[in-house]
Formats: sequence, C-alpha cells, structure tokens
Amino acid sequence: MRYRPRSLCLLAALATLAGPAALSAGEVKAVVELFTSQGCSSCPKADKLLGEYASDPRVVALSLSVDYWDYLGWRDTLALHAHSMRQKAYAHARGDRQVYTPQVVINGADEVIGNDRWAIERIVSGIDRKRKLVVPVSLKQGGNKLDVEVGAAAAPSGTIWIVGVTKKSPVAIERGENRGKTLTYHNVVRVWQPLAEWKGNAVRASVPVAELAQAGADSAAVLVQSGTVESPGPICGAAMIPLR
Repeated sequence: MRYRPRSLCLLAALATLAGPAALSAGEVKAVVELFTSQGCSSCPKADKLLGEYASDPRVVALSLSVDYWDYLGWRDTLALHAHSMRQKAYAHARGDRQVYTPQVVINGADEVIGNDRWAIERIVSGIDRKRKLVVPVSLKQGGNKLDVEVGAAAAPSGTIWIVGVTKKSPVAIERGENRGKTLTYHNVVRVWQPLAEWKGNAVRASVPVAELAQAGADSAAVLVQSGTVESPGPICGAAMIPLR
C-alpha cells in the first residue's frame, strides 16, 4: 500500500518529548471512515449520512473514495488508489475479506454497511465500553503552521498520520449508476502522510499549512493508529481542525 508521495518538508519541526504532554482527551470518541464511490448507486445515502457525522463533535468523519469501480463507466474524480489499498488492508487485518461500497470502518476495527445508520450509531455510542480513543491529540493553527501534540499513553505501537481533508466537494456525475446526479461529498481525504512513529511516548510536531492546502485541503485530521500500513490496527487517538 502506497500513500500519496509528498515531500517530508511537512515535518518542519518534530521532537519527541521526555515526559507526558499536558493534554486532555477531548470530545472525540470515534473515527468513521467511509469507503465510497461515485459509481456506486448504494453510496449516496451513505455519503449523506457521513455529512451528518461530519458535524458531530464526537466523530472524526472521513470520506475515502475508491477506484475499483472506475471500469463501470465513470472515473471517480475524488478517488485515490491508496484508499482502495487501505480498505483491502483493513479486510486482511480483520480476516473477513469484506471489501465493498459503501463500507464504514470505525476506529480502525469494526466494519458495517455505510448507509446503516443504526449499526454505525450503535458502535459509536458503545465505544466507551470498548475501543476507546486513549491517546490525547491536540491541534492548533498558529500562522502558517499546524501544531500537533500527541500525549503519552499505554497503547500499541504504530504511526501518527496527518490527513488533509476537503470539507465539501460537490460533483456532477455524467455517467454510470449515478448519472445525472450532483452529489456532495463531505470531509474528503485528499492526502495522507506519516508524521511520526508512535511508540507510546509524547510527540510534538509542526506541519506547514501550505503543504496541505496545495493538496486541496481546507481541514486537517491527525490519527494515531496501531499496526502497519499493510496490516492496520485500531485507531488509538484522533483530532480534526479547520485550516484558515
């Protein structure tokens, strides 16, 4: 699985702190990743539902357009091949081989049909009892940089990711199963970049906002995820912020 190659000048400043950071866990309970496609007739309902979760302070909602339906007659204008690979990596890690659209993955672990509001809400509401986000993440924009602080916590090792997001993206679809529709996609992921290795210790980093804006992002999310790119594990911490 390969994420979009970009210069590591994203890491303008990166330091590992000796002790725990003074951060609060915040309101975020869940990361909801929707794997969707403009060529999927079952997806618009899920895309609309994700738009509702995009305004929910409990949730970091992300739309990941895949490219494996492009051969059906409409090339998804928001798709990244890395999203298709991430979805397949999740299925491999779970061991269930469930790869379809619309599919939601919650906190890197639980998967449900993306337009099943009841199933998604049941998992999100029950997260206090399992798969809780235990790693505190704080984001603050100062001028032309985004300051990231990840607190120390007892959690499996993995990666801290910076994710560039476009809040709203309307698309007029001219061919395929959704032909003639103009659909609005919310929190569209435009770029992923590893920010630092996660080993349970506190981390502080500064990211140039221009690097994210160049990819079309007007917001940024940070995810702390256990496992590897090829075998992603549960997400342990997350936060999201609009960019000015």
